[in-house]
Amino acid sequence: MAVADYPHPASAGRSANMRANRRTDTKPEMALRRALHQRGYRYRKDYRLDLAGGRRVRPDIAFTARKVAIFVDGCFWHACPEHGSKPRNNEWYWGPKLVRNAERDRLNDAALAVAGWTVIRLWEHVPLDEALATVMAALPATRTMNAATNAPSRAATPR
Repeated sequence: MAVADYPHPASAGRSANMRANRRTDTKPEMALRRALHQRGYRYRKDYRLDLAGGRRVRPDIAFTARKVAIFVDGCFWHACPEHGSKPRNNEWYWGPKLVRNAERDRLNDAALAVAGWTVIRLWEHVPLDEALATVMAALPATRTMNAATNAPSRAATPR
């Protein structure tokens, strides 16, 4: 990409703000991971999946054995219809970029579905209890109780 095709920041403060945006370990993602872990679920974080056709996808949370991929999407970066904002500075760059992000998400979802994965996309503004319920509903129920001790059996923990 040529230097002329890349937007120049409006200010040093805006530049610092954009550099501070995280790709992983965002607050909503961390809260969901913490809640899942507290309930005994074990998962991979930011786990790279190499799919057919050379497509690589990194779900925020992946249950590899159950083939469930969870994405916690930021409202700005993924163009949330409710909270997504349109930048006024360098709109020529950001408008198409945000559209490409949403298109990439749809392509990734389709590639994961073809590979047999269940895809869950949650907006960052979804309350934690609602996000947790959505994820837990999508995970196959594998927890069984040991009849002798009335405790979860080792082989059936929610991993």
